[in-house]
Amino acid sequence: MSLIKRNSSRDLAFWNREYPAFRGMQTLQHDMNRIVDEFFRGDLLTDDSFFIRDWNPAVDIVENSDQCILKAEIPGLTKDDVKITLENNVITIRGEKKNEVETKEGEYHRIERRYGSFERSFTVPESIKMNEIDAQYKDGVLILTMPKAEETKPKSVEIKVR
Repeated sequence: MSLIKRNSSRDLAFWNREYPAFRGMQTLQHDMNRIVDEFFRGDLLTDDSFFIRDWNPAVDIVENSDQCILKAEIPGLTKDDVKITLENNVITIRGEKKNEVETKEGEYHRIERRYGSFERSFTVPESIKMNEIDAQYKDGVLILTMPKAEETKPKSVEIKVR
C-alpha cells in the first residue's frame, strides 16, 4: 500500500470546473493561506507592517517560435526603480514601491494597494540568447523580450513522397 499526498488545489480545480458556484473557492483558499501566513510571521502584529508589506507583481510569460516574452505589472514605479539581473540562467527583477501617503493624517477606510519591495526570479532556458535580452518599461508594464538561438527554432522540412 502506498500513500498519496492529497492535493487540495486539484480538488478545487475539479469543483471549479464541475460546479461554477464554487469558482471563488480557490481565491478564498489563497487569501486565507496568506492571512494565516502573515499572522504567524508576525506581520499583523506590528504597527505598520499590515499596511506596508512586500508584494509580488503579476507576471505573464509567453513563448513563440522566435522568442520568450515576460510581462510584469509594476505600476507606480519608474524604470530607475527597477533592477534586472541575469546570473547563472536566472533572471531576477527587483524593485521597491514606496508609499507616497503620510499615515499621520486622516483615517483609512480601505487600503488595497500594495507597497514595499519585491523580487521575482525566473529560470531562463539555455536556448535563449542571453546577451540579446531586451527590457522596456511603459505604462506600468515591464516587458522582457528574450530571443531564441537559431538552432532551437523549429524548422520545417518538406518530405517528398515517392
